[in-house]
Amino acid sequence: MDGSLLGTIEAGGTKFVCATGRNPHEMRNRHRIPTTTPQETLARVVEYFREAGPCSAYGIACFGPAAVDPYSPQWGSILVTPKPGWSNVDVAGAIITAFGKPVGFDTDVNSAALAEYRWGTAKGADVVVYVTVGTGLGAGLLIAGRPLHGARHPEIGHIIPRKHPKDLTFPGVCPFHGDCFEGVASGPAIAKRWGKPLSELPPDHEAHDIIGWYLGQLASTLTATCSPRKIIFGGGVLNTPGLLDRIRRSASTLARGYFTDNEALKASICAPGLGADSGLAGALALAECAQDEQAR
Repeated sequence: MDGSLLGTIEAGGTKFVCATGRNPHEMRNRHRIPTTTPQETLARVVEYFREAGPCSAYGIACFGPAAVDPYSPQWGSILVTPKPGWSNVDVAGAIITAFGKPVGFDTDVNSAALAEYRWGTAKGADVVVYVTVGTGLGAGLLIAGRPLHGARHPEIGHIIPRKHPKDLTFPGVCPFHGDCFEGVASGPAIAKRWGKPLSELPPDHEAHDIIGWYLGQLASTLTATCSPRKIIFGGGVLNTPGLLDRIRRSASTLARGYFTDNEALKASICAPGLGADSGLAGALALAECAQDEQAR
């Protein structure tokens, strides 16, 4: 990468975080923009970068579902989403139109996985899954340093789990599937059941075991289907003390000895090495890739 600045956008359902930089440890002028309407939000993003100065490329780590196939006419857009007003919004197109520079675009979870592979706790691992648990629940899958794309990006959060014995009657909050993993273990699902974020509930509250059990089941499922070296759990819900250990224990218990090395299974489940910066660093990696593509 040359010495020019890169523009980074972590586009989330509640906020857009923008910055400029050359590497993940020197991100400048971080600015948070509330996610309101597409017109207002994207206009404020463009205004930020006009004031921040010229960038040679931009990276967008976007909430999904998103059109990530570069051959799709919808590339760079958010697809049908429960976020009001944001379905079929061309996020990448707004930046290309404003600045005429290369733009890299992918889901926030794929981008975070890429950042952790390059600079974080999964550095050099051949198969990596990054799971975020917050307003939604999604996962990005990296194979040999490349995000897995196919007909669309994987929607791991919308797998239907086995219900916890103490949670059989909860219908879930996903508007599409009800009680998928996102529907039972995301931040809104926790608030719907118990009225508070998980981190604000007493340590002995049953919610901790229930959510740990669901996320451990997800980790066990990912181990069976993808054989990852690292399963990284991030997002606001993971700020709850002790939750990561509960996930490890639950994954080990639910595997029932099938994966011969339970300690290795537990060790594969980890926190982001880049902390809360995984998404923004992932956007930087996307900008680098877009710049390199243009140079070829």
